[in-house]
Amino acid sequence: MPFRQLIKPLALSCLAAFMVSAPATSRAQGHDDHVGSVTSQHRTPTREQNALVTEVREATGRFKNVSSVEGPGEGYALLFGCVSGGDFGAMGLHYVNLGLVDGNIDVNHPEIILFEPVANGRIRITGADFLVPVAAWDASHPGEGPPQLEGQLFHLFDSPNRFGLDPFYTLHVWAWKDNPNGTFTNWNPDVSCDAFNQPQSSN
Repeated sequence: MPFRQLIKPLALSCLAAFMVSAPATSRAQGHDDHVGSVTSQHRTPTREQNALVTEVREATGRFKNVSSVEGPGEGYALLFGCVSGGDFGAMGLHYVNLGLVDGNIDVNHPEIILFEPVANGRIRITGADFLVPVAAWDASHPGEGPPQLEGQLFHLFDSPNRFGLDPFYTLHVWAWKDNPNGTFTNWNPDVSCDAFNQPQSSN
């Protein structure tokens, strides 16, 4: 399937694919099924992981005090409503910039900005999510292996998978809200969709 034809189905399905939670190890992770348990043990970030959190904060800090992440020139749009995972917690609101879904990863331009709904119809930034199709990554970075930021390897969603998509890599970074299950895991038990009502404005 040509990559441009993949972008729309990927945008419509990528958050569903995030219905998997597992920590990164020494190599990219391959996942397709929902993991049955999630540890609640807090993990102290390494120096490199702290550096990545700092960079994501610097890249996304402008979204803390603007009326909407969908502002002029930003290119982000809310997809999928508010993503909740029951006992796993939630991922919250995903504002996706489809123009950034290509064969490259730039810490200063995340493909997805993460928010959580709060009282009075407002939203609050929680982090970012980086996403790249495997075929596009391999074409742009031949022989380099899976993508990583500051030594943190991306999760691999392989093919075949239940969504009928080509393989892709993804990495959540909870830069603005602590995640007791780990800074780079998919679900955050401290995020809730209870306050979600559209339309929303940034806090």
